Amino acid sequence: MVENDPTLQLDIAELMVQALNLDTTATDIDPDAPLYGDGLGLDSIDILEVALVISKRYGLQLKADSEDNHRIFSSLHNLTDYVATHKTK
Repeated sequence: MVENDPTLQLDIAELMVQALNLDTTATDIDPDAPLYGDGLGLDSIDILEVALVISKRYGLQLKADSEDNHRIFSSLHNLTDYVATHKTK
């Protein structure tokens, strides 16, 4: 596993805030809080939107039917680790 990159993590958080018009700032997103439900409060449509912008920005594939999605999108930290490992851009 790649060590979490704070610059990449902030970039991903900013992408999420912009794509979803969140009422928070990228720096206020707790990297270890859940993205779903009680954490950031995202739903499945939000996650699809995030997957789309991340795929475009970093040149990686996030498949809707992947069994890993729950783990990948469980927190900003996990999402950043996944992007750092799989990005092509």
